[in-house]
Amino acid sequence: MAPMTLQNPSSVDVKIERIETIPLKVRLERPAAGSTLKLTHRCTIVTRIHTDAGVIGECFNGNDDELQGAVIRAIHDELEPRLIGRPVVGLEEAWQTMRIATEPFLRDRRVPLRAMSCIDSALHDAVGKLYGQPLHLLWGRASRDVKTVALGGYYRDAHELEGLTEEVAELKALGIGGLKLKVGGRTPREDAERVAAVRRAGGDGFTVAADANQGWTREDAIDFAQRVADLNLAWFEEPCKWDNDRRDMALVRAIGRVPVSAGQSEISRFGCRDLMLADAVDICNFDATWGGGPTEWRRVAALAACFNVGMMQHIEPQIGLMLVGGAVNGRYGEVMMPWRDPFFYSLIADQTPFHDGIYTLPDKPGWGMPFDWDYLVHARRRD
Repeated sequence: MAPMTLQNPSSVDVKIERIETIPLKVRLERPAAGSTLKLTHRCTIVTRIHTDAGVIGECFNGNDDELQGAVIRAIHDELEPRLIGRPVVGLEEAWQTMRIATEPFLRDRRVPLRAMSCIDSALHDAVGKLYGQPLHLLWGRASRDVKTVALGGYYRDAHELEGLTEEVAELKALGIGGLKLKVGGRTPREDAERVAAVRRAGGDGFTVAADANQGWTREDAIDFAQRVADLNLAWFEEPCKWDNDRRDMALVRAIGRVPVSAGQSEISRFGCRDLMLADAVDICNFDATWGGGPTEWRRVAALAACFNVGMMQHIEPQIGLMLVGGAVNGRYGEVMMPWRDPFFYSLIADQTPFHDGIYTLPDKPGWGMPFDWDYLVHARRRD
């Protein structure tokens, strides 16, 4: 294979000129409720890296209503001054430079980490555009066709089993290949019945997973795992309460005999390493939008490969699909229903449709997902 060349030999010298941020917020059609959370809005930050060559790297990240203002201030007040004039292609250098913002002992480290994630994601897009290649190809492209599972199956006030059946039919009509439904907010018996309803509606070829959002004790998680043992659960996500989850998840894996997923609640590769050392996970779903960006996610993926652990990205499919497709141990791309993630379906212009449970990654440079600017203006946060 011939070495890859830049579109312009001087691209290696392209510098960061300024950073632009645009906050977005829209109300969901209905609340999204799990065992330990309830969401009423979808929020995100559009980050645009302007370069001295005229190339703009851009992406959108996050769903943190209460932190959005603080993250934007951190981008402009703390990180942007450190990055102006630095080379766009120096991703590792930029990441390490931004990491300093996480060091103050008493600060809420979620804020600088999310700010880093926004900038890192936009920088990767700029690098892809400078090379004229999609990111999954620059990363080694394990697969351009990514298997999809939708986060859904939220709790309803009434007619839950009928609603789950309808949701599966809707996902199939959209071309999405599976459903990860919420559990952990009811008894193990009740939630096992919900999983069984999804399996009946989806059939054998439909991927079914469950997400307890750290809602159960170890004993309840094992009870649930044993109740769904014959339902071919692809994975059981964050089954146990947070305070002793590494040891508890290891026991759920051993006794419940169901694959376990976790990692979205970690904020660094070191936390993910400890999950793997504890034999607590089969799949690591580290969140690049919460833990420092695609640069850190890809470090976690390389580490996970040493443990034969699969990788996913926790929602945010605008980056997650590409990350999974670019990793040899990538498993599924996690998406959502249109009502739950209006940005993925409406903010991205010329969105690629799903087909037969697959999302085919775009071949445009960078993330390959241009914005619909009319929708962006409509969704811009004004409060």
